[in-house]
Amino acid sequence: MSATTKSVRKLIASTSAIALVAAVLTVGSATTANAAPTTGGTLYMLTHADQWEHPDPQRLYVGRDIAFFNTYVYRNLVSYKPATGPNGATLIGDLATNTGVPSNNAKTWKFTLRAGITWEDGSAITCEDVKYGISRTYAQDVLTDGPTYAISMLDVPTLDDGSSAYKGPYKKTGQALFDKAITCSGNTVTFKLSRTVADFNYAMTYPAFSPIKKLKDTGDKYDLRPFASGPYKIDKNVIGDEMHLIRNTNWKKASDPIRTPYPDDIVVQFGLAEELRDQLILSDQVPNAVNLDALLPTNNKTFFADATKADQRMNVNDPYVRYYAMNLSATHMDCLEVRKAFFFALNTQALIDLAGGSVFYGAPGDSIMKPNLGPDYAPTTGNIHESFWSINGNPTKAKEFLDAAKTKCPAAYTRATSTGITMDLPNTATNQKGSVLIEDAMKAAGIVIKFNFIPSGVYYATVKDVTKQNDISSVGWGPDWANASTVIPELFIKGGGGNYTQTWNDPAYAAFKVKSDKASAETNRAKQIKMWQELGQTIMDNYWIGRPVFTKTQLVWGSKVAGVGFWDPQGTFLFPALYVKN
Repeated sequence: MSATTKSVRKLIASTSAIALVAAVLTVGSATTANAAPTTGGTLYMLTHADQWEHPDPQRLYVGRDIAFFNTYVYRNLVSYKPATGPNGATLIGDLATNTGVPSNNAKTWKFTLRAGITWEDGSAITCEDVKYGISRTYAQDVLTDGPTYAISMLDVPTLDDGSSAYKGPYKKTGQALFDKAITCSGNTVTFKLSRTVADFNYAMTYPAFSPIKKLKDTGDKYDLRPFASGPYKIDKNVIGDEMHLIRNTNWKKASDPIRTPYPDDIVVQFGLAEELRDQLILSDQVPNAVNLDALLPTNNKTFFADATKADQRMNVNDPYVRYYAMNLSATHMDCLEVRKAFFFALNTQALIDLAGGSVFYGAPGDSIMKPNLGPDYAPTTGNIHESFWSINGNPTKAKEFLDAAKTKCPAAYTRATSTGITMDLPNTATNQKGSVLIEDAMKAAGIVIKFNFIPSGVYYATVKDVTKQNDISSVGWGPDWANASTVIPELFIKGGGGNYTQTWNDPAYAAFKVKSDKASAETNRAKQIKMWQELGQTIMDNYWIGRPVFTKTQLVWGSKVAGVGFWDPQGTFLFPALYVKN
């Protein structure tokens, strides 16, 4: 398989490559109907990206990838029920026998491990493995980009600079402090928290809290080959080529209430040209494949207009907000008036139309939170609700804000109108076209803008690095569970797992942080809701984000793939239910 695939890649630019790749990937015969899930076959997954952002569980923080690895390779103490609709947000015990037992006003949580849970080498998964895995989150100098809930929740002291007194298992500085926060007694692991966290068990669904076998830990190289606790293990993982998952023969269904591994193996095909990837799906030449990406907008419309593809597609409201993160550090987007000029200059309608229109892409948003988050969302004032905001852009108003910037922040004015603002974008065909629309809108307002296109597979890791991020970065975020505590602190507090705005550089940050900390600690839900809503308004008043869009997602797959559903918690395929028809 490997050698053949590599030879195909050399021909990827040619039309004949479509047939050749299909010949390599397709297995089985014509599609047949199945009344119930069947076991066997190879399930293919196609993507333009050259690699996963991070297979390392403590570094993984992309919704689709979390759902994939949590289904096939990792297990967590607690997981979401593999179901569509509201039931998919139900917690059930996974490695643990239940969803956790809180005490001490939810400052203490206990989980007891199931019997018979094993690693891929047949050794038992222990409480110490769980503890060691979580300890890796603290190694912030070695392992980057993952969620930091452990650091913010566990009762481990912080230093004057706000960092944890524990520096992780590689340095072991402050190890005794960490050992007091997580203790093991037989198969029971106990977490001691620094504050009340009534929904701490929801955090346990994230791979950042999954176990790691210490003897298999290779530090930052663990990304290349994580050790499996789930029903599949990694047989091959080559950047730009493929990941091949085969059955983990030491996984036991009797110990796992969630996963039913239907395919014999799973192949993730990396680095496919976008048009080639789309044609493989459009022509159904790889009927046992799902598309991990969005189709190109034109191809998306074609696919959804084809009546014969009605049972191979899904168009749903996802949990995400797409937005432009403003880098608030000095010499970047540190001027409110320049941020406003950018916000009101954008031709949002043109960008939505390019991405498939409101039917497929979504609608302009007015908050970092989305209505499907529940009561924590409330419509904000200002921004898109201003009388002068136009969905087609308002260059005249943008120029007024620039004129104000000329006096209030002359250096920022010069950068915006002469030196130029640089924007980070994933390197896709749609973003290449979108950059032209953004450039035209900015030019009409008197703003000079340039673009830095980053390969999709390393995009978030790049823009999260404060030394590599440019002035504005296109990003997206969805709540980790139904509370804004998984949105606002994560995106706008220093140390949060998705702070792409570098808010700590902004004059409004100190007061914002105090209010955010109070909201996180508030146990009266009604009061907390109001606090989150007020903080959402503050974010928009400071224009820390640009062009929020409440997005939609389309899932498409081949005619031999069945069991397809939408998994709301991570906004992607219900991977546990996927199977290949006989």
